[in-house]
Amino acid sequence: MEFHEKLAELRKSKGMTQEELAEALFVSRTAVSKWESGRGYPSIDSLKELSHFFSVTIDELICPQEIITAAENDQRAMIGKYVSVICNTLDILTAVLLFLPVFGNGTDSPSSAALFGLTGIQLWLKIAFIAVISMQTLNGICGVILSHFDRPAWDRHRVITGMALSVLSVGVFIGTRQPYAGIICFSILMVKTWLMIRGNNHLKGTSKDGNQ
Repeated sequence: MEFHEKLAELRKSKGMTQEELAEALFVSRTAVSKWESGRGYPSIDSLKELSHFFSVTIDELICPQEIITAAENDQRAMIGKYVSVICNTLDILTAVLLFLPVFGNGTDSPSSAALFGLTGIQLWLKIAFIAVISMQTLNGICGVILSHFDRPAWDRHRVITGMALSVLSVGVFIGTRQPYAGIICFSILMVKTWLMIRGNNHLKGTSKDGNQ
């Protein structure tokens, strides 16, 4: 009997609904439903809670191979969260471009100026700069807020959106001959790319070790 079948059987033996079990374990009903349908495994901490709640050993609840799968899922979620937090933080830090004197002020002045102090460029271009920076900053803020809801899919969506906005920022600033702002955005994009590659490589290495 597989884990999801054992869990459903144990829950029914106590005469509990999925919602009641979720409340007892302080998890969402969706999580319990996913476990019982075989679409996922609990975290290691949740397995311990289930073992204690039903007064069974973890070995009785789940087989060794399923434990390995659960541990891999835990590690995957942890790495994804780590990458998401750093990427969101970098997106928020993009807001410093609103205040740093890194923008060329056209022919009005040979020196650089802060974005709000620019007078030598067209208004629509200045608005475009503010919009690009603001979108990336807001994406980071939304990512930080959504990270508290424990929805990996939402975290991935924010990271992907942040990558797209970083590419847009680099294109806009380099295309309008704002090299300093472009270099800052490009550096942020490279850090994000490195983090995602490192995270993916680590997960692939973990999967290979688990399959050996």
